[in-house]
Amino acid sequence: MKSEIHQPVPELPVKDVEKAQAFYRDELGFSIAWIYPDKSIGAVSKGETAIFFRKQAGTMINTHWIFADDIDEVYEEIKLSRIKIIEPIENKSWGMRQFTIEDIDGNRFIFHHDI
Repeated sequence: MKSEIHQPVPELPVKDVEKAQAFYRDELGFSIAWIYPDKSIGAVSKGETAIFFRKQAGTMINTHWIFADDIDEVYEEIKLSRIKIIEPIENKSWGMRQFTIEDIDGNRFIFHHDI
């Protein structure tokens, strides 16, 4: 891959996003970065580290977020490979341009860039 990408961001499955954020804030010194209005997903950050939390029940899906400077270039490179694209590239209503891939073990990676 020739294009520039950044460190992956883990997305942890949790029972309660707000409680998870409060724990990381109060016990580990993170700041609450954001939370969706329906409280289904949110994030904390500290320095250059970010952790996303997604409310999940039942089967947990292991997801990681990867920031990319030129998201369209990364997408074009991945399209040339045999990697399974789960969600094609698109602008999302929450202000991100992103796409999702899945590796051979079912791990998902969401590549994205702020619009």
